[in-house]
Amino acid sequence: MALHCTECGFVNTEGANYCQRCGALLPRAEGSGGAGEPVTATYRIDETGELVPVEMEEVIAHGPALVIRAGGGRVGESFAVDGERMSIGRRPEAEVFLDDVTVSRDHALLIRRGDSWYLDDCGSLNGTYVNRGRIESHRLEEGDEVQIGKYKLTFHAR
Repeated sequence: MALHCTECGFVNTEGANYCQRCGALLPRAEGSGGAGEPVTATYRIDETGELVPVEMEEVIAHGPALVIRAGGGRVGESFAVDGERMSIGRRPEAEVFLDDVTVSRDHALLIRRGDSWYLDDCGSLNGTYVNRGRIESHRLEEGDEVQIGKYKLTFHAR
């Protein structure tokens, strides 16, 4: 059964969770996807550079995470927040390294303020977007779509 994207109309292959053209979450009919089947497939890169599949519950067990939904051939890669802040940018030392010329070296910062998580733009040239709106600082909620350059990421909280 092919899945039509409600955002762009693209016909996606069976079993896809996100649109292969625009990255939007695909609708699921009631009862589809067997019990216990993960809704979001994600992975992390280990010390040797190998892809290691992980369950979303494991990624967000100790705090929030960003998961790449589209862009750069890295769909599904996850970045768990380790601490009170996480840098995002084209600088190789960034915790979320996004290698694209449309991403500034120090593009954005995910930071905890009180009990909430905020995404702050660090004066990037091309801007930081949350749910398709350009932001300077934005309080993130579960499922928010973050766009930085050609990358679309989803924010997941525990």
